Amino acid sequence: MSVSAAYFGLILIWSTMPLSIQWSTQGMSFSFAVLARMVIGLATAIIILLAGRTAFPLHPRARLAYVVGGLGLFSSMALTYWGARFVHSGLISVMFGLAPLMAGILAFFVLGEKSITPLKILGTLLGVAGLGVIFLQGNSLGNEHFLAGLTALLFSVFFYSGCLVWLKRIGDDSPPLATTVGSLAVATLLFALLWFGTSRELPISVPLRSGVAVVYLGVFGSAIAFTMYYYVIKHLRATKISLITLITPVIAVMLGILFNGERITPSLGFGTALILVGLAAHQHDALLPMLRRSRRD
Repeated sequence: MSVSAAYFGLILIWSTMPLSIQWSTQGMSFSFAVLARMVIGLATAIIILLAGRTAFPLHPRARLAYVVGGLGLFSSMALTYWGARFVHSGLISVMFGLAPLMAGILAFFVLGEKSITPLKILGTLLGVAGLGVIFLQGNSLGNEHFLAGLTALLFSVFFYSGCLVWLKRIGDDSPPLATTVGSLAVATLLFALLWFGTSRELPISVPLRSGVAVVYLGVFGSAIAFTMYYYVIKHLRATKISLITLITPVIAVMLGILFNGERITPSLGFGTALILVGLAAHQHDALLPMLRRSRRD
């Protein structure tokens, strides 16, 4: 698989994940919904691993990558699933659009990537301003838990960004599929403990849309997407990987409006626009080469 194919595959899958996450929690607890997704994803990844006779390294660096990937996946997804019940599906992707800003700062201090420029600082400030506008939106969307959900998503993005940078620092050379299996195994165990420690409830009847969403997230959103994700991690800088989140919010917001009847208020739209403009400014060094290549073509 080429890096470009994996990159654009992630864009397509991640654009549909916010809406799928919201649908998957209808008719069941969030802890069971995410546990079911992880179990399906782990089973799918193991089948692909065995069918392709892919190596599954167990050396110290590989084991560390599995643990870090699993912890990052657990913390990020647990907060995302909890917060997704109280915000627009498109806003989930918008919040994850802040990942390049966080990843850039963390990569500067942890990986020593000399990528802080005045334009990146401006982009970060615009992103923070957009986040502030959305927080000031408060409970005007009619959901009293809006701010709590938004805060959970913000912490989710932080853990996601930190995990990305940590994995880059580890520099494990295991096959991406092996990293997926290892990370999903760790995360599935943690989600099982979370479900057992919270609801312990099994859904009596699951709506068809919710069931399809869980299966889709398990197969495509977990096994396939994470394999692509770990693949591009090895070939691209952390900030360029997070550039994906510049595109997915726009698609996710459109899907939420079309299929979930979501309404974008002026202040929410303005905050979203500020974040996207900030991302464009922050990622100008990655965008310019792409624009130049498109003009030559």
